[in-house]
Amino acid sequence: MLYTGLTGWGDHPIVYDPESKKTDKLKDYSTHFPIVELDSSFYAVQPERNIRKWISETPDNFQFVVKAYQGMTGHQRGKIPFDSREEMFEAFRLSMGPLKEEGKLGMILMQYPPWFDCKKENVAEIRDAAEKLQGFDVAVEFRNQTWYSPEFREKTIAFLKENRLIHSVCDEPQAGEGSIPFVPVSTREDKVLVRLHGRNTAGWKNTGGDGDKWRKIRYLYDYSEEELKWLSRKVKQLEEETKSVYLIFNNNSAGNAAPNAKQFQQLHGLEPNGLAPKQLGLFEGDD
Repeated sequence: MLYTGLTGWGDHPIVYDPESKKTDKLKDYSTHFPIVELDSSFYAVQPERNIRKWISETPDNFQFVVKAYQGMTGHQRGKIPFDSREEMFEAFRLSMGPLKEEGKLGMILMQYPPWFDCKKENVAEIRDAAEKLQGFDVAVEFRNQTWYSPEFREKTIAFLKENRLIHSVCDEPQAGEGSIPFVPVSTREDKVLVRLHGRNTAGWKNTGGDGDKWRKIRYLYDYSEEELKWLSRKVKQLEEETKSVYLIFNNNSAGNAAPNAKQFQQLHGLEPNGLAPKQLGLFEGDD
């Protein structure tokens, strides 16, 4: 089974019903895609009221891929609002409880930063995180290529398998140590995550600038039809290895994620189940 979706639901105008309220963006989004990546959880552990609201606004079979709070993966640059690592993880676990209870938690994504390289203490940190999140499906995404070096690649995959961690397969620019290669391997028999960041090499290397401006440049990319066909072939290989493939388009700096995801669905032969005729028309050129 293949589930396709986007990062966030608040910045994809093409999927919104023009007659809907601004507060209905998630409702509109969920008529087009069965999964979404929840990014607000990266910036703060979300209160229960937010989680309950998002649960109520989505269909019963809708799922969230939830990005772990930044302090859990070493991204935090300011003060962490928790007294200990244990308290931080416990707060996050409690936050995820309602999603898990409702069957809407696809997985928790632990995305580690570019400076998190393959060494003993970092392996121990991942193992500790997996233990603290026991009972949840956890995906691991690396941003440092040492994890996939000839010396460590097989050990990295074996480590993920041993700890029942979901492999996050990434398509991204090959731009030195702070990027990883495309490694289409599933480490569990039930789930694998694929995240498509685009192939803007110049933007990926540009990590300076004011505020988060560099982030917008980094994900500025429009996949070509040939690139989407290539990705479709790779995803079909993954479908032979595991029960469910979760595919997330993250190339939305210029609004390309939703159109690319729709084009991918068509190339991959997916049926847009449950979509109303008006919604389908947004992508098929109907009036």
